[in-house]
Amino acid sequence: MGLFGKVEAFFGGGEEERHSHSHSGYQCDELHPEEHSANRFQSFAAPSSGNIKWFVDGCSYFWAVSEALQRAQESIYILDWWLSPELYLRRPPSRNEQYRLDAMLKAAAERGVKVHVIVYKEVEAALTLDSAHTKHALEKLHPNISVFRHPDHAPAGYDIASEIGNSFKNLTNFNLATMSKDTLKAIYGAADDVVLYWAHHEKLLVVDRNLVFMGGLDLCFGRWDTNSHPIADAHPGNVDNIIFPGQDYNNARIFDFADVGNWDQNQLDRTKSSRMGWSDVALSMNGPIVSDLVSHFVDRWNFMYDAKYNEKDPGKYVRLSLPGNYGSSQRGYEQEGSEEQEYEERRGGGGMLSRFTESLADEMGNLGLSEGHRSHHSHRSHRSEEYDDERSYDRRSSRGGARIQLTRSCTKWSSGHATEHSIANAYVSAITNARHFVYIENQFFITATSDEQRPVSNKIGAAIVDRIVRAYEEGQPFKVWVVMPAVPAFAGDLKSKDALGTRAIMEFQYNSISRGGHSIIQKLVAAGIENPREYIGFYNLRNYDRINTSRTLRQAESRSGVSYEDARRYHDDYVNEERYSRDDEERYDRDRYSRDDRYGRGDEDRYDRDRYSRGDEDRYSQDRYGRGDEDRYGRDRYDRGDEDRYGRRDEDSSNYDRYQRQAQSVPDDTQDTVSAAYMKNGPNISNIPWNGAPEDEFNAFVSEQLYIHTKLLIADDRLVICGSANLNDRSQLGTHDSEIAVVVEGPTTLDSYMNGERYEASEFAASLRRQIFRKHLGLLPDQRWDQPTQNWLPVTDAPNDYDWGSSADRLVEDPLSPDFLNYWEDVAHTNTKVFSRAFHPVPDDSVRTWDDYDNFFSKHFIIPTAKGDDKKPKDGEEGKVPYGHVVPEEFPGGVEELKDWLGRIRGNLVNMPLQFLIDVEDIAEEGLTLNGLTDELYT
Repeated sequence: MGLFGKVEAFFGGGEEERHSHSHSGYQCDELHPEEHSANRFQSFAAPSSGNIKWFVDGCSYFWAVSEALQRAQESIYILDWWLSPELYLRRPPSRNEQYRLDAMLKAAAERGVKVHVIVYKEVEAALTLDSAHTKHALEKLHPNISVFRHPDHAPAGYDIASEIGNSFKNLTNFNLATMSKDTLKAIYGAADDVVLYWAHHEKLLVVDRNLVFMGGLDLCFGRWDTNSHPIADAHPGNVDNIIFPGQDYNNARIFDFADVGNWDQNQLDRTKSSRMGWSDVALSMNGPIVSDLVSHFVDRWNFMYDAKYNEKDPGKYVRLSLPGNYGSSQRGYEQEGSEEQEYEERRGGGGMLSRFTESLADEMGNLGLSEGHRSHHSHRSHRSEEYDDERSYDRRSSRGGARIQLTRSCTKWSSGHATEHSIANAYVSAITNARHFVYIENQFFITATSDEQRPVSNKIGAAIVDRIVRAYEEGQPFKVWVVMPAVPAFAGDLKSKDALGTRAIMEFQYNSISRGGHSIIQKLVAAGIENPREYIGFYNLRNYDRINTSRTLRQAESRSGVSYEDARRYHDDYVNEERYSRDDEERYDRDRYSRDDRYGRGDEDRYDRDRYSRGDEDRYSQDRYGRGDEDRYGRDRYDRGDEDRYGRRDEDSSNYDRYQRQAQSVPDDTQDTVSAAYMKNGPNISNIPWNGAPEDEFNAFVSEQLYIHTKLLIADDRLVICGSANLNDRSQLGTHDSEIAVVVEGPTTLDSYMNGERYEASEFAASLRRQIFRKHLGLLPDQRWDQPTQNWLPVTDAPNDYDWGSSADRLVEDPLSPDFLNYWEDVAHTNTKVFSRAFHPVPDDSVRTWDDYDNFFSKHFIIPTAKGDDKKPKDGEEGKVPYGHVVPEEFPGGVEELKDWLGRIRGNLVNMPLQFLIDVEDIAEEGLTLNGLTDELYT
């Protein structure tokens, strides 16, 4: 019996969730609240407008966030699944201590800014987020910082550990998936007879109620990354160059985060194991759309205040209010400012509301919007036309801003409101009405084409099938790309018992794509499409790097008597300490960072487009890897005069100083990362020097999947859906995780091409799609983490800068042209072939059975355990290499042969191995009866 059958048998065909998209076509209009019926997608919010900017990957996004936080004058609102107070928004940490998140929030609070944070309250035994640490670490900084955690999984005073016993500690996916329903209910808790398996998954930052950041990126460890995604971070020549301090250097396929309150402690040895890169997309917006997001946050805050904190901590917190009829359709909003005024007086601030009303009016005036246009803030405007064909495409210019609509997934437990799944409605609408292509990049892909795929309920898969079949029957070209992780980001060997949850998710995904009898590809074949790949393709991302374990490391360790890992820990310890004096806060003075001053028109030359023209690309040439560039980042930078500012403890300082001093005396031109080699104008990997033996260089190469955390859909280069929602039931149904996403159309039209013909696209959608395609194909230059461009600034400072008409841009301009499609497939095929030979990653198409798995993977690698990956080989492990390293027998010619193959890799695109374990009937666990958690947690 397969996984679907087990879950179906377990549930016994109980009453179907009415908001599952499976009872009345794709949208259940009649089941949404009446006040939402006039709004497109049955969202609580009608279409709005505003200025919008994209950020691809965390480096530029977190820089922009740091700019906004240091200018905040009145309020900061944060919604996050996970928030790490010790996150560095700029890198390297040793030169950017003032840009650590907790330091920036503290400085803002001391300027009188009110900081409100909402984070998901996890089940501690199942997740390692430690939201209690988040709350206590932030609230102790200043009275102006308030943190809510939700939901409560057990009644106050209830000791679940004593009820369940020692098994409550360190629960694994296997433990959870085999527990009884009663035990699960005790662990996760319940509200209104609903077991709280689910999470608050939104990612939102609102500054001064007029600037918004949202998308896929939490303000937490593991998310900061550049576009080349370096996965090596050993710096034996100078530990001050560390980019990923402490647990921010993470590989979830090896070890999960642990004890994050002690964030500087990391059991992952960065001289032996790589990190896992993080690919993501986020947005910045201002203008009228901000009011909907402010309303959403205030509604969520007040819901939690009423349900929990008013009684739990009376007098400590207050409800938030909105001015006038701002968001008036949302239940529970205060229309007068009494409590807000009380809050201002108590916390020492003053009067943000009137100033906000004025700033909103100014913002609307700048966008050319009349008083009458404000009606959409009431969320009651008439139904707007759904995204449709060329005739309904909005050809307005940027003068009025983009058309943006907020959608969400929420229900009683998460918000106190009736179930809303307007995100799912928007996905189905975008796919159904797309004329040329749909690009989906998402962390998960679990969906259904019919009711037979129970327990999966969302019908996004059915919409994909119907749209492709329509194109086939009409003889029209149409393409769907789906880019997703090869493996969910859970630790452990895929064959192990503890990987049950990982395999369950993979089986649900394979049954959505190509297996199980009702998958997308099987439905297309049944409709007469002989080669579904002409219409839909599935892809993963993967990259490689080289860990700098060159002769420098051993010589510095030998001369100093200090191991590199000890020196690294000393570094992480001193960047972890609080060293912020009152004098330091002058750097945060809000007058200095006012827009008219720092980023006024007179100062914009720093970010002038000409500075970042294609003619400047020679800075990414191979010369970048010479000693001339290393002076800025390497040993010559170390200055004994800087030591006092680090405030290190004397005992650690002496070891740290001794290592640093000796490292300077070791000549070395080895690079600490080679991730630029597969990017545009990067060096040839064969020409990047190595100071050491060839066999040591061979063993220094590592690879890992590039983890896709993006939640994105782009249709026809005209429409974008971006937010926090995954493509699975958890995010899409509304009854499970809480989510937000925006649907974006326009604003500026762009002369482009589609299928060889002239075509009007949206500049925003087209530039985002082209930027992402070029990154995956290696057609962007390597991104330096300390060389900001205007793409690193909030939307209030500068729009996205994109090199329209460059040779790389022209290559990806027409996504349906044969030249582009052939290039995409060639890069994916070549990269897949090289990675498969060099690193034997799983999944792989050659692995069809568990015996294949052992021959291809298990016999070659030492798999790390929770006890650490520095153990001596056990019986049967002699001759194996550490997980993620090169398989030696594949390259009898040694490192030169290896580098010749690696030099063929461009970007990080690889084919998804749809034949992986295809001859295994049940990859989750044969004969195991799974409980309800499989349905609720894994889909």
